[in-house]
Amino acid sequence: MEARRLAYLEAMGIEVLALRGVPSEVAVAPVIAETRAVAANPAPVEVPAPAVGRVAAAVAAPVVSAPKPQAAARSPHPAGQLDWEPLAAAVAGCQRCGMCSGRTQAVFGMGARRARWMVIGEAPGLEEDRDGDPCAGKAGELLTAMLRACGVQREDVFLTNVLKCRPGDNREPEAAEVAECLPYLLNQMALLQPELVICLGRAPAQYLLGTDLPLAKLRGQVHHLQSPAIPVVVTYHPTYLLRAPQDKRKAWEDLQLAMAQVPPLPATQER
Repeated sequence: MEARRLAYLEAMGIEVLALRGVPSEVAVAPVIAETRAVAANPAPVEVPAPAVGRVAAAVAAPVVSAPKPQAAARSPHPAGQLDWEPLAAAVAGCQRCGMCSGRTQAVFGMGARRARWMVIGEAPGLEEDRDGDPCAGKAGELLTAMLRACGVQREDVFLTNVLKCRPGDNREPEAAEVAECLPYLLNQMALLQPELVICLGRAPAQYLLGTDLPLAKLRGQVHHLQSPAIPVVVTYHPTYLLRAPQDKRKAWEDLQLAMAQVPPLPATQER
């Protein structure tokens, strides 16, 4: 098992230094022990009210970036207490914002619906929009290697994005678009009841935690959603790591922090 994990770390581009003549698991044990000690006593984090409450307010009083005559006639948001299949159908047919006009398909998410870990990115890109995969292409391959380094397969976690449709021209999503998509994510979270959330990048962490802190200040500590109370670990998105491989070691430190909080389990094991 340890040899396989080291192979996946190598695939991530992370060199694991072992003492000469000493088994590698002995060499890395102090690092893991130190990570677990830090995770057991995390520094207090001041986090504003999470997006759960802000989204409810946004749905009740829609964000208005420009007056629209039809705004007063908008139907109630379908997400809330939907089960998996009706929720997937609602996402697939969603036309609540302009992003639907440029998509190939809505990207619902994939993985185990009893997973302990929920992994959340910001939005589908070109490859994700084409394939229906929340993290596709080279970035998806790297994410698979990162998860395997943690001892689980990709199908052992539930992977999704905050935005279910691709923002055109790789632009930043508008606040109104985020407000329309967040209820779908929160419905997924209510169904999954994850024990840990991993945010890939700054944006999903800011949306969920209701903060404007930069990634550098979000990483390296455990945050908590207030309702429901779920630990949140923030790391780099694999797309960024492809451009900045020097930060892969930091990403591995983030995953160690996540494992110290809630070890992942194969999808075949009951929670």
